[in-house]
Amino acid sequence: MPKKTITAQSARKSAALFDIGNIVVILLPVLIPFWFGASIFIYAFMRHNPNPKVGEYTQWAAYRFYGMIGALIPIGTFFPLDFRYYLVTWAVIAAIMIPWSIWSLHRIKHDDWQDTVYESED
Repeated sequence: MPKKTITAQSARKSAALFDIGNIVVILLPVLIPFWFGASIFIYAFMRHNPNPKVGEYTQWAAYRFYGMIGALIPIGTFFPLDFRYYLVTWAVIAAIMIPWSIWSLHRIKHDDWQDTVYESED
């Protein structure tokens, strides 16, 4: 089986992708349904990256996103038809999610990344 290499820079960018998506989506909430679908693909793809750190960072970013957005469903069920309740909920989610994702990006940037060599079936 031929060996392939994932560079440290590529692994670091892959690990940051989910957190960057989380920040963009929270800043532009109209994109949440699209990110919800795209994030499933990104999660499945990145979680199985040969570099285990990519999967770990992606998994934690997914926990944050799905937890925050998932909490909106049972909480939002009891909201009256006043749009302000959704705005307050969005502000609370943004106040939690954005700093947490920035902190995660900081950790990714300062982590010790190494090239990953793996065997490919190609």
